[in-house]
Amino acid sequence: MSRQLPGDDLVPEPGDETTRAVTVEAPSDRVWPWVVQLGQGRGGFYSYTWLENLVGAEIHNVDRIVPELQKLEAGDSIRMVREDYWFQSPVTSMTVERVDPNRTLVLQGHDGGTWTFHLDQLDDETTRFIVRGRKPKNRTAIGYVLRYLTYELPHFVMERGMMLGIKTRAERHWRDEGTSPNDGSQVLSDG
Repeated sequence: MSRQLPGDDLVPEPGDETTRAVTVEAPSDRVWPWVVQLGQGRGGFYSYTWLENLVGAEIHNVDRIVPELQKLEAGDSIRMVREDYWFQSPVTSMTVERVDPNRTLVLQGHDGGTWTFHLDQLDDETTRFIVRGRKPKNRTAIGYVLRYLTYELPHFVMERGMMLGIKTRAERHWRDEGTSPNDGSQVLSDG
């Protein structure tokens, strides 16, 4: 995808970029609550919990919109793993750089890389959910290979799972609740 997204300016010449997208059969204001509560100790990552917890990340995915987690501001921290995780890296927590409710969340790691979650409302009942990661240029070929093997491959699997987890939750919530306003306290059925 060659179009510019919010947050691209934070890493203007990335060494690596990934852009993934799914279509969600729900309006963006029904997808956003799931995006805004992402994070360890928050709503989780809606992905493969058993795999995240296999490495000790202590992720617990919620199947409901949690009102206390619906507000983020620039400067807030989002953890990827528990605070006392055995391995600290530049991406074990990220900082909220930008928030445009029902549209865009941009996170930035301590390595300078960004993780953008963007919602394009296609029509009254359909949203294109786009996730983009941009990383600064690596300095060595071996660093690039190590990053790809140890981070990018597992990240692809987990990010795709997260996107499908958000899609499933948003569509189910939209279907179960119809077009009634979302007060943030609706609980999804286990169905």
